[in-house]
Amino acid sequence: MTTLAALMNLRGRRALITGAAGGIGRIIGEALAELGADLVLVDRPGSDCRSTARALASAWDIEAVVLDCDLEQDGERAALIESVSSEGGGLDVLINNAAFVGTSRLEGWVTDFERQRVDTWRRALEVNLTAVFDLTKGLAPLLRKSRGGSIINVASIYGSFGPDNSLYADTPMGNPAAYAASKGGLIQLTRWLATTLAPEVRVNAISPGGVLRNQPDVFVQRYAQRTPLKRMATEDDFRGAIAYLSSDLSGYVTGHNLAVDGGWGAW
Repeated sequence: MTTLAALMNLRGRRALITGAAGGIGRIIGEALAELGADLVLVDRPGSDCRSTARALASAWDIEAVVLDCDLEQDGERAALIESVSSEGGGLDVLINNAAFVGTSRLEGWVTDFERQRVDTWRRALEVNLTAVFDLTKGLAPLLRKSRGGSIINVASIYGSFGPDNSLYADTPMGNPAAYAASKGGLIQLTRWLATTLAPEVRVNAISPGGVLRNQPDVFVQRYAQRTPLKRMATEDDFRGAIAYLSSDLSGYVTGHNLAVDGGWGAW
């Protein structure tokens, strides 16, 4: 008899997480380590991943290594792919989580549409979408050899829906066009990859709703009122989705975009 415990067991498998130092990235690492996966934690140079790696390795008896990579630079992406491919450790799960987001400090990013800059648009597309294509293409040979290859792309509700800009009134917050465009592209890339890499590799996306991160109270109240579950997400809300899509619990699921949004898209 197949048990749920057996389906979710990732012992002996290896997962690479980009943006591993961020809030959702850390939760992804914790969830996969708890399920027994060895980890490759990837973030920009200077990010605090090494203490996280040591803590996870100690807590869950796994191996966790850290690789620095500025995903905006194609040369660094190539070096990352070469490092992972040549070391002989294999790869079973790829989680493309790194992205420029609404709180990223970029010129011409969170501002009126007419002031949003083309060079910043290009930077966002490079990290949020092109890097995903590049890493997936480079690491696909390893994933095809896995006994349970799975790719999870972290998208956004704003890859499927337009923003309600009234939420941001009288706050320093905003919703850049390039963020929405890159996340919408990521959802469609997920579908394209799902049909292209099948049957060896499953490819799915997670679309988070807004995550509570010390936003102005007025924004939090408006967002909660707009959401059926009447609250913003926390990072903990993504543990289950990650466990499901990375493991054999979702063995017959590919090309799916799982909204973890408190019902935002239901309205």
